[in-house]
Amino acid sequence: MDHHGRITIDPGKRGGKPCVRGLRITVQDVLDYLASGMTKAEIVADFPDLEIADIDAVLAFAADVHRKLVTVPEV
Repeated sequence: MDHHGRITIDPGKRGGKPCVRGLRITVQDVLDYLASGMTKAEIVADFPDLEIADIDAVLAFAADVHRKLVTVPEV
C-alpha cells in the first residue's frame, strides 16, 4: 500500500509528527492503538474520521520508515 497522500507532516500540527490526512491523529497514536490490541474496526469506530485505508497507510508508513532505519551489515 502506498502511504503517500494519506500520511502528512505539517510543522504546525502535533509538533510536526506524521499524521493521518492532516488530522490531529498521529501515526504513533494509531500504532499504539494497534499495539494495545485494538482492531482496525475498533479504531475506526472510536475515530470516525479515520478509514481502514488510513490504518493500512500507517502500517505502510511505519514499514517504510523501519526499512530506511534498519540496515543489515554486509557479510
